Amino acid sequence: MAGLTHPNLVVLTGAGLSAESGVPTFRGVDGLWEGYQIEEVASPDAFRRTPELVHRFYNLRRAALHTVEPNPAHQALARLEQGWPGSFLHVTQNVDDLNERAGAQKLCHMHGELRKVRCLWCRNVMPWEADLDCSTACPICEKAGKMRPDIVWFGEIPYYIEEITQALETVDIFICIGTSGVVYPAAGFARQAASKGAKRLIEINLESTEISSHFTERRAGSASVEVPRLVDELLAGAEAL
Repeated sequence: MAGLTHPNLVVLTGAGLSAESGVPTFRGVDGLWEGYQIEEVASPDAFRRTPELVHRFYNLRRAALHTVEPNPAHQALARLEQGWPGSFLHVTQNVDDLNERAGAQKLCHMHGELRKVRCLWCRNVMPWEADLDCSTACPICEKAGKMRPDIVWFGEIPYYIEEITQALETVDIFICIGTSGVVYPAAGFARQAASKGAKRLIEINLESTEISSHFTERRAGSASVEVPRLVDELLAGAEAL
């Protein structure tokens, strides 16, 4: 693989990774946006129009993190990170913290994190556990009224694009787990990896997606079953090199 002793590996994860932990999926029938129009809770315009609604929505989501735990797929990916001898990067579209609780460290939250907030006055990002509302003052600049969830909303630029692009330049194995394949730029990562010479492109999902044709291997099934199985295979192969 590109002449490397230990292949470079990039993992992309989406809502399907955390669904089995009880975190609602983004686009499922009973998904995260049930009862809400997307533009009501996930855009800068929505925050300007109805900040109370946006805060209430994300307060509920943040509180719900206390009711869920990492599943075997999160744990397997942390094990892969720790045991992989080559370059490794885990890119997630998820805003929960289940990967971190499973032990992940080389992780890029491209869509932000529920347990962080951002001040629009001073631009600082900080950890946050409590509810947030329009009267909340920034602990750093002490100004009120401009605190928002540190979530990448529709129309905003995802985080870590430079780091992700750099990793895809030299990737040998690209793994995509539990993503719908319709949200860009993440939906284009498989094609980008293939164009840069990746030899193995593996998709794990319950069903085919709009980007399934870009992969050289497809494993249909639940993440909690298929991810540990794949991780065992990859680590056994790495030990054999």
